[in-house]
Amino acid sequence: HMKFSLVAAALATMLVTPAVAMDMEAKVGDVTVSGAFARATAGRAKAGGGYMMIKNVGVADILLDADSDVADRTELHTHIRDGDVMRMRKVEGGIPVPEKGMVALKPGGYHIMFMGLKAPLKKGENFPLHLTFESAGKVTVNVQVGSIGAMKAPEMDHSKH
Repeated sequence: HMKFSLVAAALATMLVTPAVAMDMEAKVGDVTVSGAFARATAGRAKAGGGYMMIKNVGVADILLDADSDVADRTELHTHIRDGDVMRMRKVEGGIPVPEKGMVALKPGGYHIMFMGLKAPLKKGENFPLHLTFESAGKVTVNVQVGSIGAMKAPEMDHSKH
């Protein structure tokens, strides 16, 4: 039975990642999350940003919550223009995902903040991020860590070829 339990354990750990790591997509209900990435953090930075594309083929939904083990707190944030200054604000009530539409979490817009990082986010690493949608439910997406100034997930950046 030892062999079986090893296989079962290997399968159990793989269940979370293979589809996500290969095509960098996670699907729950009518919602598909793709291209999730975080920027590498410099030195002792205690916060990092996470970004992704959320596509919805059904009725309007709301991204209510995000959670990860890399930080003490994982929060939904946006940038708000305050006079001449862009300020980060925690999003109250979640990030709306339009009916049969999409929302991009990207630098300068909606994003996920990892507050109180337990270790620096290093380029080339990846980690699971748990998202909770009001209608679609919970999904885990694999977040790739890109360079400090990355604008998209490392796998999707073909400019270097």
